[in-house]
Amino acid sequence: MSRSLRPRRPAAPRCARGVTLVELLVTLAIAAFLLGGLLTIVTNTRTTFGNQNALAQLQDSERLAMTLLGDVVQQAGYFPDPTTNTLTSALPADLLFPVAGRSISGLQQGGAPEDSILVRYMTAPGDGIINCTGGSNPVGAGAPVLYENVFSIDANGNLVCSLNGAAPVVLIGAVGGTANAFPAIQNLQVWYGVQTNTALGNGAVDSWLRANEMTATFWNNVIAVKLVVFFSNPLWGQPNQPQTIRVERVVAVMNRGGVKT
Repeated sequence: MSRSLRPRRPAAPRCARGVTLVELLVTLAIAAFLLGGLLTIVTNTRTTFGNQNALAQLQDSERLAMTLLGDVVQQAGYFPDPTTNTLTSALPADLLFPVAGRSISGLQQGGAPEDSILVRYMTAPGDGIINCTGGSNPVGAGAPVLYENVFSIDANGNLVCSLNGAAPVVLIGAVGGTANAFPAIQNLQVWYGVQTNTALGNGAVDSWLRANEMTATFWNNVIAVKLVVFFSNPLWGQPNQPQTIRVERVVAVMNRGGVKT
């Protein structure tokens, strides 16, 4: 019989090898390391996304608060048609403003939130001048409307406004969602720009006073208002982050701003 036709012996089976305990532990350690890195990336991404949303909401609150406060304060003392109206007839004395013609007043307390500011003016139908709630005297209303706006910060850190003695309306509320809500605003400070040297009579501010420093004469001659709002910092608690963010704006009162010559 030729060699090529001889039957081959079956190969002896190889011994099956398993994974040693050391190899298994090394594999688990590598997998845990990779999984931990992945979880870290996901956590950091979520934190960054949350911080960006919170800061965007803070910027929107800052913009809205300073716009509403600034627009209303700027209109203080306005009244339509000076040929038929005067400052005292358009802004008569009442409970909030005991002196006729006075258009700005304020209250101050010892602790935060410190200040409230009261602003009033008269609007004509369709003139587009808004009040603190965003409304205005509509076209066809037929008569001028007196708006008395009271801005303050309530106990929950909301910026609120009471219009003509109505219940306060929340303009800027708590931020951070229902589960993690925190006050939007920690404090409001209002400084009133007046000219204490009345002999000059040029309408230039020479002193900034708080409400408890104002006199009857000063209240009747407010030239500008400095609004200082302390917003809650949504990143407070993270390294190098303050509890509040201060935003400041100076608003010239429309009927008194500018140098008189």
